[in-house]
Amino acid sequence: MATQGERLEAHDLDELDALARSAGLQPVLREVLRRNRPDPALYLGSGAAERIADQLRTERVGLVLFDHAISAIQQRNLERLWKVQVADRTELIIEIFSQRARSTEGKLQVELARMQHQASRLVRMWSHLERQRGGIGVRGGPGETQLELDRRMLDDKIRRLRTRLQKVDRQRRTRRRARQRGEALRVSLIGYTNAGKSTLFNRLTRAGALAADQLFATLDPLTRRLGLGNGLEVVLSDTVGFIRNLPHGLVAAFRATLEETAEADLLLHVVDAGSPDRERQIEAVNQVIAEIGAGEVEQLMIYNKIDLTGNVPEVRLDPYGRISGLALSAGTGAGVDALRDLLRERAQARAQAVDETAWYGDEAFTAEAPDPSDVSDEADPSADEDGPDHPSS
Repeated sequence: MATQGERLEAHDLDELDALARSAGLQPVLREVLRRNRPDPALYLGSGAAERIADQLRTERVGLVLFDHAISAIQQRNLERLWKVQVADRTELIIEIFSQRARSTEGKLQVELARMQHQASRLVRMWSHLERQRGGIGVRGGPGETQLELDRRMLDDKIRRLRTRLQKVDRQRRTRRRARQRGEALRVSLIGYTNAGKSTLFNRLTRAGALAADQLFATLDPLTRRLGLGNGLEVVLSDTVGFIRNLPHGLVAAFRATLEETAEADLLLHVVDAGSPDRERQIEAVNQVIAEIGAGEVEQLMIYNKIDLTGNVPEVRLDPYGRISGLALSAGTGAGVDALRDLLRERAQARAQAVDETAWYGDEAFTAEAPDPSDVSDEADPSADEDGPDHPSS
């Protein structure tokens, strides 16, 4: 729904449609509404709500999705009126994440995001939440309301999930430090979901990561060493795709995983070159990158899917003659060799920098250490003049 002069057309719901299909749903209707401000009770106006209720009955719709966040009260009122389930964008994305998570850490992060979302929506919606409960322990203290009990139980679950995630995070940090000891160049693939990151990752590493034409096809990060010949290699990581209006709860829950991006030496920002919304998608990715503290990491733009746009592979330069981006097709492999060459140059420069640092470090150490051949056997002149020191009693 467009509010306060916002311009919104039917095609602006294409991404919500793709999200729904990624969750295994089959969209049948879409509608754009305009109001000066959302209605506190129904989000949309009562007249529009009644009209949509008739459409839902005719089409036998079982779920209505909002592209905006709606309050718990608005959700409850609409479900009562429409007699169908109602969900907003945040709940849909969390559901997709729960379907995609495979690793222990990914599952814990999704569950944490779900619990935090539930806690934020725990309001006085139902009459039973106001009843007083007595007792001790889990069932609540004297006079504790059902609302307070529910909130406390959710808080306990959130604390337990965070504790488990901290343990998994420590294990992942240990593995990361082991990788960093090799001094290899660390490169992370970032980009809007469905931009082709996993396809490019497979093309470079032959890792066999899932690459599908759907949003959030992969969720758990994947890291591989990429050999580039002559003993050169980089550590390449594929991360979860970003999306417009990514819920802050999910960014917070996945912060530990996204730290792989923040600690990279180079970010390959993969863009769907044929997307009409690519500029907004680039902006959305950069917003999340800044939020996780990776805004200062060097980026190289990778304009992917040129096989669908009719363009040819090319190396793009900035006004100073430096490489700022590459146009390629991860699907066909066109232009990927140029990316390999660039990574090889960066890895070579990194290896030379490490060698020079080690050489200067050894030289400095040698200069400071006395050579045994230079040590004189003569007594200290001051000792001859004043005699040996005697320990005091």
